[in-house]
Parts: sequence; C-alpha cells; structure tokens
Amino acid sequence: MICRGVVYYVLSLIVLFRFVGMCFLEAPQEQSLQLDNRSLLRILNVTRQLGAPIDLEAMLNQVVEATLEVLEADRATVFLYEPATNELYSKVATGAGRIIRFPADQGIAGECAQSRKMINVPDCYADARFNAEIDKQTGYKTRCLLTIPLVGMDDQLVGVMQVLNKHDGVFEQHDENLATALAAQAAVALQRAKLYDDFLVKQKLERDLSLARDIQQNIIPKSMPELNGFELAGWSRPAEQTGGDIYDVLAIDDHRVLLLLCDATGHGVGPALSVTQVRAMFRMAVRLNAALDDMVDQVNDQLVDDLADNRFVTVFVGLLDTHTGEVMYHACGQGPLLHYHAQSEEVEVLSASTVPMGILTGVPLDPPSPIRLAPGDILALISDGVFEYLNHGNEQFGDVRVGEVIQANQNLPMTELIGKLDSAVEQFSAGYPQQDDMTVTLVKRLY
Repeated sequence: MICRGVVYYVLSLIVLFRFVGMCFLEAPQEQSLQLDNRSLLRILNVTRQLGAPIDLEAMLNQVVEATLEVLEADRATVFLYEPATNELYSKVATGAGRIIRFPADQGIAGECAQSRKMINVPDCYADARFNAEIDKQTGYKTRCLLTIPLVGMDDQLVGVMQVLNKHDGVFEQHDENLATALAAQAAVALQRAKLYDDFLVKQKLERDLSLARDIQQNIIPKSMPELNGFELAGWSRPAEQTGGDIYDVLAIDDHRVLLLLCDATGHGVGPALSVTQVRAMFRMAVRLNAALDDMVDQVNDQLVDDLADNRFVTVFVGLLDTHTGEVMYHACGQGPLLHYHAQSEEVEVLSASTVPMGILTGVPLDPPSPIRLAPGDILALISDGVFEYLNHGNEQFGDVRVGEVIQANQNLPMTELIGKLDSAVEQFSAGYPQQDDMTVTLVKRLY
C-alpha cells in the first residue's frame, strides 16, 4: 500500500512540474508569477496527500477545498464515475449539500466525461446545454462554469469536476491551465483513496465472513452422541467461507436420535442463514415434543413466509430408534439417500419423499416406509455437492461411485470412511475446483 502511494506521488510530481513550466511561460509579470506560485503550492499540498492512507470522503473534501482556493471560485462539485452503471454521482457539493446521480452521457458534465475535454461556459443561461433546475430548487444562480475531466492512471476516467462562479469575472485561459494541473493531481489522489476505501471494505467483509463462519462452525456437532450398537460420523466443507449446508445429530432420549441434513439453494452467507434457521426450528420442535410430521409441516410453512420466491431448502429429517434400528423420516427434496445392506453387500438408492421446504404451504406428507438398519448396515446422508462434483470432462462423481466407496470401505470407522470418500472425490476431480458445499452424515448399525 505504501509503495503504491509513493509511485502515485512521484508520477503526480512529474505531471505537476510539466504544468509549472507551462504556467510560468504564460506569466511574464512579477505579480502573476507570485499568484502562480501560491496556486501551484496549494496543488502540491494536494499531491502530498497521496502518501497518506486517507479515505475517499476526506479526499473529496480536500479536492473541493483546494479547487475553490486555487481557482478563486464560489462552489465546486466532484462527480465520481461509476463504470458498472455508467453514471456520474456527487458525494461532495459545496453549498448544495445533496447527492446527485445521473447518466454519464447527460448534461455538460456528461459531455465532459464522454469527450474527456474541459468545457468552459462563461454565461450558463446563454448555453442550451445548461440545466437550471438545480438553481431553481436552491435559489442559487450559476453565472459561469468550468467543467474538467478527472482522468487517472492507465487513462481511467475517475470522474468530472465542476467549478462555479469565478469571484472576479469568468474563467480565463490561466484558470484552465491551473484547473488542468489540479485535475491531474486530484484524479490520481481520488483513485488512490478509492482503492484504500475498497481495501477497507474488503477487510471488513472478510472479518464479517470469518465471524459468520465461526458461528456456523460452532453449531455443527463437536462430537457424536454415544449410542449402544450404533456409530455416527459427520463432516462438512463449504465452497466458500460460509456454506448453505448443515447437519445435526441430537439425542432426544436414551434410544431416539434426531438426524438432520439441510442444503439451501446457493452457497455463502444467505444460504448459511437459511440452514441455521432450519436447524434452530427443528431443535425447538424437539424441545416441544412435536411429532415428526408436525415438525416438517410447521418448519416448511415458516420457510415459505421467510424465503424469497426463488429460494428453498432441501432437508432430510429422521428419527433413529436404536432399539429397533428403524429410521422414520421425511426427505424433502433431499436425495439420493444411500442404504448399504451388509447382508447382500448392495447399495440401495432412495429418492426424496416430498418437495423441498419453503416452496408451498400445506404440502401433503405421505410418510415413506422406515429405513430398517440391520447389523453392519450403513445409512449415508450426503448433499449434492458430493454427487455433483465435476471433473475436467464435465462428468459428475455420481451416486454409483459413492456407493462403491462405501462398499469398499464399509469395515472402516465411519470417520475414516468419510475420509476415503473425500479422497475419492479429490482424485476423480483431478484439481477441478469445488463448486458447491459438501456435507456427509453416516449412521452404521454395529450389532
């Protein structure tokens, strides 16, 4: 950051000294030389700010103040250029105290931005391009106007500066020379200040994302409940700092366990908030001793109220009974579900049992048949970020490969089986970047 500031400072001095020579050649009288010296020293003071970490708002104020002093004018406005919308907008306007935004091809300022040439209007009300609407609204009368393009490093348009009402007449050639020199310094200064502001915004965003990630990671189970005759394991890796996947395992009593896996559309902060909300609602429903069907109905209806029309959440929610080995469940858009049968060594693929949550209220629920886990069986709850992981040939990893990994490693501890699955996906993708959140919950019946 400091090195970049030094470079800008040196380049600005080079530009400034070129204009010093130009202005001195136009000022043969001693009085003019003294005036030029004072003006150029003020411009140099602006240039010195390039080495300091100053925010954009403060830099805009400094540019306006320097402009008014150097050009001996009444008011000044800096319009910054927004490339994304092709608009000019002001953040500082002396006297007006308003923020103005308009297309970058309209009015005198727009013409200046397009042509990148200075426009000197000695009599504004005699010029058809002048818009007197602001004067009417404020009661201020603009006599003369100097509009200067602000072009920064790499020939980038930074904005446009407008200077109103020269104190002792109209803007002359000498004023244009000074304005050109000042604009060259101001453009670079504003460019650097904007970079600094963007850097601060990025730092804040990274801190906020890190905090959101910490919050999300803290609600993921730190350890699995110890169950007689069962082994459980869970794992999740978001595609970004925060993810739209979440899993939860909650012991309800000595033989019932809530199993939850949620996947919100997209990934990032928004989906992370959605799945965190879903987890909280299901946990509250458990505390209120709600039946499984009622849980799904109430959570779904609340999500319909809360989510945007293009958002939904796929959810697997089940109750494992360790006495019987049965899992009563609803798979709301969540699938495929993989059931490894130890006796036959085959993998059964189960589809979603109903639509995702957050789309329609009052969705009729037709409870699927319970999943019955026999000794050695494994139930794999896996988000689509695993199944749909791509390789460089645009081929998905798919449920068949997941099943093969489970078959080949079914005797390993469940945490190691998840590691094998992760390694298999990594080998398959051959370095292709992760596009979606990946989450796995495994339930194995031991005896």
